Amino acid sequence: MTTYSLPDPSHFVRNIHGKNTHLIILTNPAGMQVALTDYGARLVSALVPDKGGNLVDVVLGFGSIDGYLHAHEKYHGATIGRFGNRIANGKFSLDGEDYTLAQNNGPNNLHGGEGGFHSKVWDRQVSFKQKVDFYYVSPDGEEGFPGEVKVNVCYELTNENEIIIRFRATTNKPTVINLTNHAYFNLNGEGNGDILNHILQIPSTHFIPIDDNQIPFGEESPVENTPFDFRRPKKVSEDIGQDNLQIKAGSGYDHTFVNPSPLSQAAATAYAEDSGIQLQVYTTEPGIQLYTGNFLSDDTGKSGSKYLKRGGFCFEAQHYPDSPNQPNFPNVVLRPGEEFQSQISYKFNIVK
Repeated sequence: MTTYSLPDPSHFVRNIHGKNTHLIILTNPAGMQVALTDYGARLVSALVPDKGGNLVDVVLGFGSIDGYLHAHEKYHGATIGRFGNRIANGKFSLDGEDYTLAQNNGPNNLHGGEGGFHSKVWDRQVSFKQKVDFYYVSPDGEEGFPGEVKVNVCYELTNENEIIIRFRATTNKPTVINLTNHAYFNLNGEGNGDILNHILQIPSTHFIPIDDNQIPFGEESPVENTPFDFRRPKKVSEDIGQDNLQIKAGSGYDHTFVNPSPLSQAAATAYAEDSGIQLQVYTTEPGIQLYTGNFLSDDTGKSGSKYLKRGGFCFEAQHYPDSPNQPNFPNVVLRPGEEFQSQISYKFNIVK
């Protein structure tokens, strides 16, 4: 049995582009421990008690800043922006102006580009032992996006073993924005095999179908009688191997589900029978992307184990992919005088 502990903070001291990075640790009276870093305003570790009372690190990641800098997968635990998910052909128009972004995912712009928020060293302010705020000012034109955008991401660890992430942003020019967190979870412990035996429940009646470039067709499609029906709990393995065009398009699950009741009920739930750990995700966002780690490989995590294909899953609460080019999708435009606000909560429980 793997014994999990938080990374050594000294391994997170690094100067990147003239700014120093750090490891910030939050704890609560229930014994849960969370580690974060200002490099990418990211979640590094979440030590959660399992059904036997042992602390299990359920978040994939690395034991040093160097691990994140040299990783095959760049988004572990990170704050994603300016625009999470894909923008088709790296192009969009806003108020009659055309904008061109980097194509860092085939023809698409993905997660804000190579120099997105995941790659920045954020300023920070720690409040007591259970809360930290990260701040970043994205200059006008960064990665091709218009407007100077000021962003605040607050992580709070509650006494109920819940990680609440609050996002806020303002701009001085009209722009598009879609912020999320990209934590990979394995509720049996990071590096402990794959997540195919995890049981998921997603109450969505509709999901967003995609083409071969993983760009939406612009419609919501019923989950009924498809591999995307998680309204009743089922294992990831049950339908991920089906001969289905949408499963093939995502090389597994890499799709947005329509959130039927923002914040009033869990948008998604995962459970691992071995550990007894349950994760519930609540969010204000209109969608939640289920990604089953279909391309995880070549990285060795904190506990020294190599991460397998499908060794972790993501519940990325966000707006729909390619929304700037999809007039029927919920609005992602932020204008001067407005404030973008959203929230994601990762709530952990024990189910015996």
